[in-house]
Amino acid sequence: MNSLQQTPVVRLQGLTRSFSQGGVKIDVLRGVNLAVQPGEIVALLGPSGSGKSTMLQAVGLLEGGFGGTIEIAGVNASALGSDGRTTLRRDSLGFVYQFHHLLPDFSAEENVILPQLVTGKPRAEAELRARELLTSLGLAARFEHRPSQLSGGEQQRVAVARALANRPQLVLADEPTGNLDEVTADKVLAEFVRLVRGEGSAALVATHNERLALAMDRVVRLHDGVLG
Repeated sequence: MNSLQQTPVVRLQGLTRSFSQGGVKIDVLRGVNLAVQPGEIVALLGPSGSGKSTMLQAVGLLEGGFGGTIEIAGVNASALGSDGRTTLRRDSLGFVYQFHHLLPDFSAEENVILPQLVTGKPRAEAELRARELLTSLGLAARFEHRPSQLSGGEQQRVAVARALANRPQLVLADEPTGNLDEVTADKVLAEFVRLVRGEGSAALVATHNERLALAMDRVVRLHDGVLG
């Protein structure tokens, strides 16, 4: 498969984002250009405050105020209204954050089932998919456990399963192992990369950890709002 001949899963052209603080304009993103190919896992490397999270919010269509063009799966998201962006986000993207953000009153299995039900998938099919993903992440004995009954690494594995539940074309991960100790972080990242590859999804992973970034297909660096 020659991914270079395919439509990128995400293409950013001239992406900008500015904020006003105390009457002073702060340019967080200054003309970012990036293309992520189908099946490619890209590390977005940069120190804290470099704009990594802001860039992921743009790609994730989570807020407005950005200049430039954002294309997701060949669709110009910049030209869509709120409903269109919501549909594109739901159908094409998955998210993993530094903190798992699992629903505390639901089991691990239910946390992976719920996003599938939102898309209209039948309950039985959603349950099968949830169990398949959780089992592949070593959580076969944890289906019925609530987040408070899981370790930090287990909670983040559930978050990974949830992000992949609807077979997104692109997974966005913002410091997905930043809240874990080094040994657990290595294990969770290895499982994340393995599962994303196995699912055929692409991923854009924001991190400040050079060592973890090297486990991915490509590293891009964000510095002073520009990719280098």
